[in-house]
Amino acid sequence: MIFTDDTEDALRAAVWLVNSAEDPDTLTTVADEEVLLAEYPYTGRIDRDAAELASLRDLRARLRTMLLAPRDEMAEHVNAALADSSLSPQLRRHDGLDWHLHAVADDRPLAERVLIETAMALIDVIRADEGGRISVCADAGCQALALDLSRNRSKRYCSTTCANRNAVAAYRARRGGGR
Repeated sequence: MIFTDDTEDALRAAVWLVNSAEDPDTLTTVADEEVLLAEYPYTGRIDRDAAELASLRDLRARLRTMLLAPRDEMAEHVNAALADSSLSPQLRRHDGLDWHLHAVADDRPLAERVLIETAMALIDVIRADEGGRISVCADAGCQALALDLSRNRSKRYCSTTCANRNAVAAYRARRGGGR
């Protein structure tokens, strides 16, 4: 483990949310939001309505900028996010998770909580100087984010699909063009 569980969970959720904007967009309905919440269960207020969905969709570009920023710029984005929110940090233990920090109240809008949880996770990334673990997928035709939480820093692709496509292409190139 590189980071604490809550940091890794927040980074995974942020990358999922950012990547949902890639073609085809996978966050267009409240049912799509349910997929996010099933994979990354957030506690606190969840409205499950069109306004909440719109705010999550709007957040994706900001998260992408934050996640891909060089270290000093990442710190500026984190500071701006923290300044934009009504912070009320509390240690919480719930749902089988040990003590961890909730930086905003549970009654705040989901998009705000996602933003702040991402900012808090990026604090750990910045402090550890591990921003290189978040990158654009190495597949030439893909702009999704890849999150590398492996010990050996070997993850270059956003998904198994992109990794397999590139492995097949490399194999065919070695074999003489696919014959």
